[in-house]
Amino acid sequence: MNAYTFDGKIAIVTGAASGIGYAISEQLLKNGATVLGADVNEEKLTQLKEELGDSFIGVKTDVTKSADQEALVKQAVEQFGQIDFAFNVAGANKSGTITDISEEDWRFTTDLILHGVFLGMKHQAAQMKKQNQGAIVNISSLNAHVPMYGGAAYASAKSAVEMLTKNGALELARYNIRVNAILPGLVETPLTTNFTEDKSLNEAFMERIPMQRAATPTEIAKPSIFLVSEDASYINGTSLVVDGAWEVSGYPDLSKF
Repeated sequence: MNAYTFDGKIAIVTGAASGIGYAISEQLLKNGATVLGADVNEEKLTQLKEELGDSFIGVKTDVTKSADQEALVKQAVEQFGQIDFAFNVAGANKSGTITDISEEDWRFTTDLILHGVFLGMKHQAAQMKKQNQGAIVNISSLNAHVPMYGGAAYASAKSAVEMLTKNGALELARYNIRVNAILPGLVETPLTTNFTEDKSLNEAFMERIPMQRAATPTEIAKPSIFLVSEDASYINGTSLVVDGAWEVSGYPDLSKF
């Protein structure tokens, strides 16, 4: 049984080809929405069309390019007349300590995570303002609150996404647009393979995560779609930490790894 009725709703999901973005797309579709799934991986998007059905429309998109984000919104409006929900999920990390990380890797990480979300919100919200309604969910991270050794670029960008979310809520509430953030802890995705498959590293994380396991992408997707549902109609500008109680115990010392 579906938890929500999203029949007739149109959603944009960036980073839809894998991990949390895929799981959000799947949950939206199960609840009746039509999804425009955006990703740079065009081949995977084609595969997902066959897997997920006609209500999934894959759109090759580089979220760091304003023209791509604008075209994504334009396609949604031309095909369906509106955008009800937007999920800004796309992200990746090139790690390194502050003194060692290259400027190129710093810019890659912050550009994808922060600038990509900004551009998504910019074009999504412009359309939602015309409609006088909409809901946006940005995927930030536990690292918005907790630093990670060797992850200054990632943590800084995710922290900025959290504040961008709050600023979006402040500016857009008058247009009946809600903007919230999900802050996942450790999740079993391609991005975290090094953390989950290295036995000693995974044990270090499990020492700090009271629930003693990583989340599945679906466990992040379900709270995400809750935030765009009518059940969350008065939730705006908030950060929902979904981390198995990790935040209350602190981060493992990754310097020894």
